Amino acid sequence: MAMEPQSLGTFLRTRRARVTPADIGLRTYGTSRRVPGLRREELAQLAGVSVGYYTRLEQDQAGTASRQVLDALARILMLDPAETAHLHNLALRRAEPRMVRPQRPRLHPRVLALLTSLGRNTPAVVLGRRGDVLAWNRTGHALTAEHIDFDAPQDPARRPSVPRMFFLDPHTRDLHENWAELARIHVAYLRFTAGRYPTDRRLAELIGELAMRSDDFARLWATGDVADCTVGTMLMRHPTVGRVSVDYQVWLQPDIPDHRLEIYTANDEPSADALRLLSGSQGSGRHLPGAAPSAAPSATPR
Repeated sequence: MAMEPQSLGTFLRTRRARVTPADIGLRTYGTSRRVPGLRREELAQLAGVSVGYYTRLEQDQAGTASRQVLDALARILMLDPAETAHLHNLALRRAEPRMVRPQRPRLHPRVLALLTSLGRNTPAVVLGRRGDVLAWNRTGHALTAEHIDFDAPQDPARRPSVPRMFFLDPHTRDLHENWAELARIHVAYLRFTAGRYPTDRRLAELIGELAMRSDDFARLWATGDVADCTVGTMLMRHPTVGRVSVDYQVWLQPDIPDHRLEIYTANDEPSADALRLLSGSQGSGRHLPGAAPSAAPSATPR
């Protein structure tokens, strides 16, 4: 089942509900309030638009909104850059987009070259738009999903999905000590991606599947939170090397926005030792997913 894309009106309502008059220095003179956040008329006045026009925005009946109005709403609602971008994406989207089923992603040679250049010592994973694992090096695989076949990303039918792993795979849940924090970020990033690609049927189907099969996902999705996902910390209970604390950071290619190279670096010496153990335990006799086999050492993960 495909999940219907979020509308501009729904996003505005959820963001308005979380901002109190005190947050923006608005005096209420002790009057009782029936809404948890700002009233429509308060937000409209502060944004410099009529109450009727803002009401139509929340009801998805106002057509397109100008950049100036959207920026004013973002400022008053205290949206961060990712939320502001999401607001603009929703406003620019056609009211009833025609869903399409994009081709399955293929690993771009430039991203593969970056992954290969990291060698075996730096764990790394390449993710597609919907969180599909397009490739990983040996240590990245061993760190994040050693219970899954290393070659699985080469087969679209078996390609691992990080969102599915996080919410439907007990091994992945047990791996992460800060699972709740990371799960919230994953859901918020999926919503951010859905705003950028509102006609992606595969993405809508993924969100619908997770909402149906995971109560945790459905609860987090209902918050309406939006976030980009570029840096963060993973606290892990690894079944082979024990506790590991790593930072993840995403390298983006401006002309290949659907490919995200995620690398992991240790936060302390015990974690660095654990990564060295994982790196040393990985053989170099098999090629990276997406790369042609070669006898040359540079063509295999190090």
